[in-house]
Amino acid sequence: MSYVHDAKRDSSSSDIEKDINQANLLAVIEPEFDDPNIDKEAAIAGVLEDDSPYPEVRSAVANTDDPSIPVSTLRSWVLGLMWAIIIPGLNQFFYFRYPSVTVTGVVGQLLIFPIGRLWARVVPNVKVFGIELNPGPFTVKEHVLATIMASVGATTAYATDVVAVQRVYYNQTYNFSYQWMIVMSTQLIGFSIGGIARRFLVQPPSMIWPANLVTCTLFNTLHAQTYAGTGNRGGMSRERFFLYAFLASAVWYILPGYLFQALSYFSWVCWIAPENIPVNQMFGYVHGLGMGLITFDWAQIAYIGSPLATPWWAEANVLGGFVFFFCKDSYSHLLRKSSYTNTWYSKYMPISSRGSFDNTGGAYDVTKIINADSTFSEEAYKAYSPLYLSTTFAISYGLSFASITATITHSFLYFRKQIWTQARRAMHEQPDIHARLMSHYPQVPEWWYAIIFLTMFAFGIISIEVWETKFPVQYFILALVIAFVYIIPIGMIQAITNQQVGLNVITELIIGYALPGRPIAMMLFKTWGYITMAQALTFSSDFKLGHYMKIPPRAMFWSQVVATVLAGTVQLGVQAWMFTNIPNMCDPKQADGFICPSTEVFGTASIIWGVIGPARQFSKGQVYYALTFFFLVGFICPVITYCLSLKWPNSWLRYINFPVIFTGTNYIPPASAINYVPWAIVGFIFQYVIRRRHFSWWTKYNYVLSAALDAGVAISAVLIFFCLQYPRNGTIGANNIATWWGNTVMWNTADSDGTPLRTVADGDFFG
Repeated sequence: MSYVHDAKRDSSSSDIEKDINQANLLAVIEPEFDDPNIDKEAAIAGVLEDDSPYPEVRSAVANTDDPSIPVSTLRSWVLGLMWAIIIPGLNQFFYFRYPSVTVTGVVGQLLIFPIGRLWARVVPNVKVFGIELNPGPFTVKEHVLATIMASVGATTAYATDVVAVQRVYYNQTYNFSYQWMIVMSTQLIGFSIGGIARRFLVQPPSMIWPANLVTCTLFNTLHAQTYAGTGNRGGMSRERFFLYAFLASAVWYILPGYLFQALSYFSWVCWIAPENIPVNQMFGYVHGLGMGLITFDWAQIAYIGSPLATPWWAEANVLGGFVFFFCKDSYSHLLRKSSYTNTWYSKYMPISSRGSFDNTGGAYDVTKIINADSTFSEEAYKAYSPLYLSTTFAISYGLSFASITATITHSFLYFRKQIWTQARRAMHEQPDIHARLMSHYPQVPEWWYAIIFLTMFAFGIISIEVWETKFPVQYFILALVIAFVYIIPIGMIQAITNQQVGLNVITELIIGYALPGRPIAMMLFKTWGYITMAQALTFSSDFKLGHYMKIPPRAMFWSQVVATVLAGTVQLGVQAWMFTNIPNMCDPKQADGFICPSTEVFGTASIIWGVIGPARQFSKGQVYYALTFFFLVGFICPVITYCLSLKWPNSWLRYINFPVIFTGTNYIPPASAINYVPWAIVGFIFQYVIRRRHFSWWTKYNYVLSAALDAGVAISAVLIFFCLQYPRNGTIGANNIATWWGNTVMWNTADSDGTPLRTVADGDFFG
């Protein structure tokens, strides 16, 4: 009996020791905040296997590294810089055209792969000036570096719109030096700040950056990488699965993208009652709330980001915000109280529109309130009309205000310990295999970032002082301070939830109050304040991608900087050529479609915020004054959930994230329920149901499927545009495919026309 008793005691003792060891291990790997992404048992299992604490990272990223694999080779730089010229140049050219197309980074990622393989096969293995022309097989690290160069400057630089608006709206055509310094400063100052923030946003394992996991999976799939995190599930290989899903996505998109566009805008209720205005406002997809909830287009479902990449709890927060603010009984909550009781005079406007309106319900004509020198005319403004917004657009401004204060409150309450810990922790001390592997590479010296910052800071001061911008230096510094304050809070939220809080609205508001009547200053302040933060997060995201794929940090740094400089220069060159050689550029009747729709939106915003100013819209006594109380709402809400979570620490309250709730709906308008509800449904199926019930399938295929669907749509959209829409000035299929019922039914409705509930009689006005 004593033997049995001793055995039980020994077993109990070992269990206690095991529990203690696991508790100690959990204390090391858990972040200094309540991370909804972490599963304690899965985290312990991952760390015991010398892998990431997060299953999604284990499924997408290898936990090994071979430092001998070629990375910064002549091949990777030639391919990367080649596409860093082609993709930004093409995107800038078509940016000013309607209809347009955007060549995304995933297109570059896919195109670089076969070219790299071809290079490895045909280029002789010789040295030129000591540099190998062909170092062997095209490696995954070369592919990553080249793709980062191709994609870092792929989208149009924000400051090019400033240059275009100055030229089109304000008749200011400054020389190339001004344009280049503005673009370089706005693009690269963010990189320097992002470099300083990397210890907070890149090194900690809790900063998973969900969108990067899809990219990592595609790299590993293309190069047939095998690693423990994918599990031992049998069946179809990842490569074959990607090929089938990619081909299916690309072929299918021809239907909703070209042949049968009603499958994309499947507003079937509006087709039944095309002239019924309330029905069209409820179920329409163009100017309505999109309550039809059906689409057969992955581009619509993934309009706000891939639902297969964002964690389900974050998607639930976004859906909750959408339901509460835009959808709760649809017309018995905020929207009914506003649009259907005529608050904000909403009956005279479409219920959802990004446009601005005058007191007759027509589009706001900004030319009626400015003088010949583009300055504001108070008399003309009073004689014409105040500015009005659609219901959803007005609410989106309120939610933007709330997200700004909620981000600060949430970060202080939840992230302050994490920020303090990471400020003192070296990379090799991170409880993560990837950080320890990366610690073997030489890090980027802090003075490199300092030189970039000081140089670009000087460029900014020179550009606003030498040329007439009416933008004081102190406000330039204030814009950078705003970006610097928000970079870590917004970056941590994005790295955890895949949702980015924008600073564009708050920067417009601040400068509009501080320097009313100065549209150029408004645009520059907004660009430096908002884009500095956005570029810093782009830098951090790319660095996390390199962190996952084990790219040496110094190679990452130079590839991003050089490619950004090259891409920005190319974009400015293309833009200058277009304005010089294309007749009637930016004219609404331009023969080849170069009507500059984005420049028009940017220019209108410069007048609304920089000329009219927010004081005439949001100050006390003005029509949208009530929206300013969202600042207070955003400040208080995280405090409430934080206090409740202290009382009930393991309840569902830990998953509530108010910055995500407030900012998740920032795509509305033009997005609607058709973009949010199917997105959330697909996310629930894959990120909750399949992940919980078929984890091995999810581990092996989920991110592969996301990459395949995104890549298929991207490639198909590019092919459709260049093969069927751009040639012959868009006349291919103009008399048959473009005119049949499946491509016109959704446009012959009150929703498409943006018909309001009430119209103003001729000579009358509201307000």
